Amino acid sequence: MQTSEELVKSLHPLEVRVLLGFSEAQTIDAPALESELGYNRGQANQAISWLSQKGYIEEVERRTVTRYELTPLGRDYRDNGTPEERILQLLENEGPKAMPELAASLDLEKRDVGSAYGILSKAGAVTMDDDKQVSLVAPGQADSVGAVRALLDRAGETEVLEAGELSADDAAVIARISKKRGAGSAPFRQAESEEVSYRLTIEGVRVKQVLQEAGLTGEEIGALTPQMLREGSWKGRRFRAYNISLPPGRVVPGRRNPYCEYLDHVKNKLVSLGFQEFDGPLVETEFWNSDALFMPQFHSARDIHDVYYVDNPRHADSIEEPYLSQVAATHENGWQTGSRGWGYGFDRDFTRRLILRSQGTVLSAKQLPKAEVPGKYFGVVRCFRYDQVDATHLADFYQTEGIVLGPDVNLRTLLGFLEMFAVELAGATDVKYVPGYFPFTEPSVEVHIKHPVLGWFELGGSGIFRPEVTLPLGVNVPVAAWGLGIDRMALMHLGLDDLRELFSADIESVRLRRAE
Repeated sequence: MQTSEELVKSLHPLEVRVLLGFSEAQTIDAPALESELGYNRGQANQAISWLSQKGYIEEVERRTVTRYELTPLGRDYRDNGTPEERILQLLENEGPKAMPELAASLDLEKRDVGSAYGILSKAGAVTMDDDKQVSLVAPGQADSVGAVRALLDRAGETEVLEAGELSADDAAVIARISKKRGAGSAPFRQAESEEVSYRLTIEGVRVKQVLQEAGLTGEEIGALTPQMLREGSWKGRRFRAYNISLPPGRVVPGRRNPYCEYLDHVKNKLVSLGFQEFDGPLVETEFWNSDALFMPQFHSARDIHDVYYVDNPRHADSIEEPYLSQVAATHENGWQTGSRGWGYGFDRDFTRRLILRSQGTVLSAKQLPKAEVPGKYFGVVRCFRYDQVDATHLADFYQTEGIVLGPDVNLRTLLGFLEMFAVELAGATDVKYVPGYFPFTEPSVEVHIKHPVLGWFELGGSGIFRPEVTLPLGVNVPVAAWGLGIDRMALMHLGLDDLRELFSADIESVRLRRAE
């Protein structure tokens, strides 16, 4: 058992202030530490973790709390109006307008205007005549629009709404305008967290008495700074005791980050198999990121990638011909591919919109016009998607992207490469292939591997490029393509349980696991 002096030395000021600030009858949780002691959330969680491990506090309640957090898009809607509000205001001030006029006048994307019109039309607030002119049915705001406005205003300065404080009607509205993942296109992001409440244990009460007898407050100085010496602010203050018996820090020789080593390992493997490496800019156009891959411009299939848009400049100067015209014709009527296309008017302005690339397949599409037949190409590609970060998802991640093209390429060829990635490069022992859907491949295959801790998860997607992709870009032989999460492959290969460990500034845990 520790002596009183040893006990006092072992406690951090964050712990001391908690023990002194709460009685055994009070509830201790992160919000309480923030409000009562002025801790930030990180300090509160750290103090609770330390005290719980030492047995000075014990858990009394655990609950799941749902919150709705305002996104950057939600802030824009709150300050400048939602698309529905802006459309109603414009129609009231200027009268009927066609959909393209609405988009141009309000500086909105056509798909946002189309979605807003659908909401207003369903609410009976607007209508469209035979000349495709949108007009107000009656002045005033639709109830659904007013409900969204009320929620945006209610979020206030905290920019957070608690699910438990919402009425049933408000809960139904916010469920429609919020997302858990990919919340970049929604005003609110739904976030769930587990809140745990604690109370002092008998041992915690004893330690509290020891601290009171020692006269500690938690405000003791832990480090003497030059500023404190200049100002004399150290005078009259108590200093924390130093423990000189602690062992010195371990000095470790420098070495490369294990993830960087793994990336080189993957590249070397593919080069040894005769692949040529490709690369490209982080900023791409909607054309190469999606349109050239036969993803329709104004369709729900586009939502599989929630992209980051570049604000300035917003558009590229031009798209290379004849690929622009051939891809546009493929979308509209199928061009010479034997397909009927998507059957809509291709927007040549929207296709020049600049974004951060959301998938590595953009580089495969750009490689097709200059690829050799037969040929094999790959890239390790950094991608960006608005996503909720967790153990298997990042908003900034890497894919290994590749294509194999030639007259004899088929699904068997593709499955052979997928097995190599899963078994030889990721180190998986349990692999399965699942039918998938992608607008640009048919057939489409997802490859899944089993992690010893995380269980089954998707490694990535693959398939044979459709003629609607290859023919407009000048390729008339089969092309096998894949886009696999190389971060997830490294997760398995390095024996980690969380993708965030790959990009941590502290690589000690990675170093230790690698040594095992």
